[in-house]
Amino acid sequence: MTPVSIPDTLPLFPELDRRLVEVLRSLAPADWEKPTLAPAWTVRDVALHLLDGSLRSLSMLRDGHFAGPGPASGEYADVVCYLNGLNTSWVSAGQRLSPAVLTWLLELVGPAYNDFLASLDPAAPATFAVAWAGEAQSTNQFHVAREYTEKWHHQQQIRQAVGQEAPLFSPELYRPFLATCLQALPYHYRAVVAPEGTAVRFRVTGEGGDTWFLLRAKGGWVLGQNYEGGPVAAAVELPGQVAWRLFTNSLPPNEAATCLRFQGPTHLTAPVYSLLTVMA
Repeated sequence: MTPVSIPDTLPLFPELDRRLVEVLRSLAPADWEKPTLAPAWTVRDVALHLLDGSLRSLSMLRDGHFAGPGPASGEYADVVCYLNGLNTSWVSAGQRLSPAVLTWLLELVGPAYNDFLASLDPAAPATFAVAWAGEAQSTNQFHVAREYTEKWHHQQQIRQAVGQEAPLFSPELYRPFLATCLQALPYHYRAVVAPEGTAVRFRVTGEGGDTWFLLRAKGGWVLGQNYEGGPVAAAVELPGQVAWRLFTNSLPPNEAATCLRFQGPTHLTAPVYSLLTVMA
């Protein structure tokens, strides 16, 4: 089995930015007020959140400007509470921005944000670890890939709300998103007991999909591709149209149950329902 490395997503940011501006410029005034899969957020709110993510990263990570007190502790729940507070205050203040101004700001900040990401040493420690993958210390390569999943899925929330999802499902844009999200599988399965050598297949169907495997090794679960070790003990198949929603906490369990297909013991397949690759 070939180990799965963190994908190089840096070259994809300019194209993702281009497509974001393109879809925002296509919207009618009423489209900006449509609800999205992000709870209580409209298209405008998600666009504001995308702008905040870039500006906040530049301010903190490039310029060293950490305004105000941080989270109450480093515990996951406290960090999530802190981030939710930041997100809410920004979206509230951003309501005074017109769609034209918001689109202009997103187009303006994109290149500066991408230049900053390009300045990072991919192998150096990132300022913030990728907590949803169970890491206490992450490389900048993983940090950039995590940022890519954020930019991808929030843009797709906008596109889902206005019926323009197809462009982000292209293999060159969707497969790196999936490959990054599935880095969470070994950590997510850490409590699943199985004999050494047990393999679970994960297949995402559709144009941008692919197949991955979890293999139980001596030290824990390992993510890979091109498994040739014989029959798998279990298999999970996810339609590409909904996989991203499952990973970003926007696919209700009852809907997921009608979309996903399982083979094998429940204890090897059911954990995928709660796979989460966002801070929530």
